[in-house]
Parts: sequence; structure tokens; C-alpha cells
Amino acid sequence: MSIYREYDIRGIFDKELNEETITRLGYALADEMRPHGEYVAVGYDARSHSPVLFEYLAAGLNAGGMKVLGMGMVPTPVNYFCNYQDFGGITPCASVMITGSHNPSEYNGFKITIDKAPFFGEQIYALGRKIEALPFPPKVARQVIEIDALSRYKAYMIEAFGHLRGMPQRIVYDCGNGVAGLAIDDIFRSLGLNAKGIYTDPDGTFPNHHPDPSEEHNLEDIKELLFKEGDIAFAYDGDSDRIAVLTRANNIKGDMMALLFALKMERPTVIGEVKCSQVMYDTLRERGATAVMYKTGHSNLKVKMKELHADLACEVSGHVFFSDRYFGYDDAIYATLRMLELIQDGIDLDAEIAKLPKVFSTEEIKVKTTEQEKFPLIAKLKELLKNPPAGFPAIREIIDVDGVRVIFDHGWGLVRASNTTPVLVTRFESTDESEAKRYEEALNAMIGEAQKQLGGR
Repeated sequence: MSIYREYDIRGIFDKELNEETITRLGYALADEMRPHGEYVAVGYDARSHSPVLFEYLAAGLNAGGMKVLGMGMVPTPVNYFCNYQDFGGITPCASVMITGSHNPSEYNGFKITIDKAPFFGEQIYALGRKIEALPFPPKVARQVIEIDALSRYKAYMIEAFGHLRGMPQRIVYDCGNGVAGLAIDDIFRSLGLNAKGIYTDPDGTFPNHHPDPSEEHNLEDIKELLFKEGDIAFAYDGDSDRIAVLTRANNIKGDMMALLFALKMERPTVIGEVKCSQVMYDTLRERGATAVMYKTGHSNLKVKMKELHADLACEVSGHVFFSDRYFGYDDAIYATLRMLELIQDGIDLDAEIAKLPKVFSTEEIKVKTTEQEKFPLIAKLKELLKNPPAGFPAIREIIDVDGVRVIFDHGWGLVRASNTTPVLVTRFESTDESEAKRYEEALNAMIGEAQKQLGGR
């Protein structure tokens, strides 16, 4: 059951993701998909075992009565894109992306969409319980129809952003040997942009650096190229649903990207997650936008966007979701083109960021724990915060939409349980650097007390 996570299904190839488990997964998923249609689009990332998992999954889906539209190796956004496309009279009712995202190369996983909505949370956990009791599915004739979704996606982007032709800015980008290069290279070339990429060839062993642009050390090579040959830089994670945007002065995180994108939207509704800077929420509201704080997680944000008819959503880590002029999912390639559009429209990214209130923010700081203890720790922390010890910073408000975000007089601190790994994720922000450190020390001490009261497991 450990492979069934909040947002997706993820584990180690052959050890946890083996033929029996994945064929049964496809068989069980077919039950969920059949009420919506008979075709499911399936793509995969650059990992060497992804095509093997495709065959296992397709066998299970076929056994369950679904026909598979095989798109081969594609970025995750291309997989999502398929849910809105017609292929010669065939429209998929669901899609599955086989990807380990930014995890080490031995990992892989499955991101599932049914009827244009993410399949996640209790749906995944219930599916896992069901699969545990299933027999091995019967063997049936293979029903896989190959489709060229990637070309369809590239053509869409080239048409939608044809106005970017002739931009003089020098663009540099790092695909991290993930799958972004399958799309972005041709899009840039077709638009005639002055662009230079590194590590654009897909290689699931990730020989140059780990494909996680939220980690600063993975950006060293693209920063060097930016200072030598570029005006703006982009970096992508392994499956191209997360982006980093770099100027010579700033590493622009997802929440600051949302502020920039919202500049060209009329009184938008923007959803952020609990790790987003207070500066984002306050500035959006000052501009007349509606700003909503919600749970971390790409599935959570997609669902909330649909519920609120929001225009934009973001995570600090670089997931950016557009319903404004797009389909409402996270797409790093689309976000790249929207950022270039801002620059073409005369927006100085660094100047806009310089206008914002100065705050001191930590990166995400991870506290190791166990899968069994992480959620009880958050519950215990909430209990302890009701009666904080003497000397604890004054608490103005506690937001518990996802973990605990403690609002203090001059900033905030966040502690939440990761839904994908056995850690607590913390982040701290203040208008005063020493206060940010004080909030960090106070909440870390309280985490320690919570661990102690739970028996130090």
C-alpha cells in the first residue's frame, strides 16, 4: 500500500512496481474509467523502465475493457492536453502519465486523470485497497492505438504564441535530461527565437544533474550559461510540469511568478498554497484580485481552480496552473511562453520584483520523521499551539488548511506533513531577518516537544 500516495502512485521499479501490481492497477483503473468512455491516453517519461510499465498497464486496462491510446514518450502536460483533444473522432475519457517526476532514476509512478479531473487522495487509497484483493487479470488481445499527441501539442503552442516571433532576448534553458526538450526545442525553433538549451536529450539516468529545479544546486549550470550568453533562463523538472525562472538578479519562485502573470489579467482569482509568501496574497488583494490560500499539491489546486473558476494557481516549487486562456493544469512549457509574453509586452521582471515589500524567507526546510508519525506530529503540534510556552512569539492567527501556518506579528511559520515523503516541511518568513530566525527556532522547539510527547518514535 505504500505506493499509493495523495497525488499519484509511486514506487521503485521491479521491487514495488512489478508486472503483477501494475497489470492489476490497469484492471482496477478500467472500472473507474469505463463509465466515462472507452479510450484512455497513456504516455511515459524518459526512464528506461517506463515503456515496460506501459505494457503492464496497457495489458490491465485492455483486460478491463479499455482501449489504450499510446502516445509514447511525452512531457506530462502533453498527457493532460490529450484530455481536451479529438484524434480522428476519438476523444479520451481519461489519461495516465507514467513518470517518476523528479525522483531518482529507479523510481517511477502514475499520474491519473479521469473525465478531465485528477484522480487522487481517497480515490487512490481506495483503489489500492481494491487492488490488494484482485486476482491477476485475464489475458486479452492487445488494443493499443498509437497517436501523435506531441505534434498536436507543439502545433497548438506555436499557433497560440506566434506573436513571440522576432523577440530579441537571448533565452537559455535546461531540460535536465527530462522530457521538456521533446517539445520546447521545436517550439522555440519554429517561433524563430534566440534560444539555447542544455541537457535537452531525454535520458532517464539523469547524467548531468538531478531534474529538480527547486533545488538551488541543480541550477548551477544554467546560471553559468545565463551570465555568459543569456538574458532570461528557464529550467524544468523531469516530466515538465514544474519550472524555474531565472534572471541575473532573481530566482523567481512560483508565488512571485503568479504575481507577474496576474499583471496582465483583469481582477483575477488566484489560488496559492500554504507555502506561498504573504507578499503574494497581500499584493494581489491590493491590486483588486481575489487571492485564496489552499492545500499544497497539484491535484488539490486543479480541483480548487475548477470549483472557484479561478484564472491562475501556483505552488512555490514551480507548478503554475492557467485557466486564463488555457485548460487549468500545470504546464511548465506553457508557463515559459507566458513568461516570454510578459517580457515582450515590456514588463521588467526584476523591476516588478524590486517594487514588492522586502521580506526574508527560508527555502523549504525538511524535518525527517516516519510515514506513521508525520500526521500525528501535526495533530500534536496543533494541540501544543493552543497553549504555547512562555517566551513563544505572539500568535495572531493559525491557519490549518494544510498543516499549520502560524501568523505572527511580523511574519509566519509553516509546518506541514509531506504527502509524498516521510518528512515535515517547514518554511518561515518575516519582514525582519532575526524574527524569521526566531519563528524558526520556536516552531522547531515545539516540533521537538511534539516528538517527545509522542514517545520519540
